[in-house]
Amino acid sequence: MAENHTLQIKELSKTYQGHPLLEGIDLQVSSGETLCLLGRSGSGKSTLLRIIAGLETPESGSLLWDGEDIRALPTHQRRFGLMFQDYALFPHLNVEENVAFGLRMLHLPAEQIRERSAQSLAQVNMSSFAKRRVTDLSGGEQQRVALARALAPQPRLLMLDEPLAALDRALRLQLQGELRQVLQQTGIPALYVTHDQEEALALGDRMALLHEGKIVQEGRPQELFRAPRSRWVGEFLGMTNFLQGTVMQVNPLVLDSVIGRLQATSDSQLLRPGDTVYTVITPVGNLLRTTAEKGNRLHGECISCQFKGDTYQIEVELKNQTSFSFFSEREFEIGENVEMYIPAGNIRCLVK
Repeated sequence: MAENHTLQIKELSKTYQGHPLLEGIDLQVSSGETLCLLGRSGSGKSTLLRIIAGLETPESGSLLWDGEDIRALPTHQRRFGLMFQDYALFPHLNVEENVAFGLRMLHLPAEQIRERSAQSLAQVNMSSFAKRRVTDLSGGEQQRVALARALAPQPRLLMLDEPLAALDRALRLQLQGELRQVLQQTGIPALYVTHDQEEALALGDRMALLHEGKIVQEGRPQELFRAPRSRWVGEFLGMTNFLQGTVMQVNPLVLDSVIGRLQATSDSQLLRPGDTVYTVITPVGNLLRTTAEKGNRLHGECISCQFKGDTYQIEVELKNQTSFSFFSEREFEIGENVEMYIPAGNIRCLVK
């Protein structure tokens, strides 16, 4: 059985010219696990990777590898692999020489360099390209070579900074599956930076959302989509069904809103009758179904219907002209009446 290793980040902070870039970051990733860091440009994702790699220094906090603080450890002694969006391949070297470059920097024996290079190329299905010039390769092939080069030194941790961002959608989807398979086979703990939610869902065992230098929510992808804690998280994940309400009673939680009384859910134990709350109606699952339940039933008219591959996304306008977006297993005609039952678990109170 492979050894289990853990990277743990505690209360890590970084400033630039007096302005906070990262504040109180707490994260952990272990062997066999891929943690996806999501956030918009400037949220601090790449800065966090550079700190972990040893390319930048935090002002405070701990960076632990298997319980030992490695902040003072030089980059080359950390044995962490880092793969960038632009691949950074050497155009004057062929594929095999690019993969072997980092191994030569470690001054390994020639035979070991050949064996590791061949093994890494095999992992990414590029063995037959070993003697090709990298300038003759497609974008997807160059991405595979860059991954092989990152894997060849057998890193203890693999960090990937938007490695698929420059590829077209079809190739990106194909390589997501291949990358996921490689990460599972190697068991190397991985940190994967992206701004693409679909990519994070395809690759991540867990997701951490960065906003203005802080982690605003972290957990399994299903948890984040089913229970966003704030409006920012909901909006970042593509949700649009936000609603204000007044608490009428707790246990069960009942809200009064412009679309009527609704039973909802909340992680807070501090709600009291009369409180104003903000909710998101999550569009997870098929909410348009016949049920004997009497509560949370809404009636509206379909004003938009878009095919999404395996479901339809429909926009429903209620009588008071409030509109919400849901997923349906069947197609609706524009103007068709829609009857909805929304489970209480799909109406969640937000922190802010």
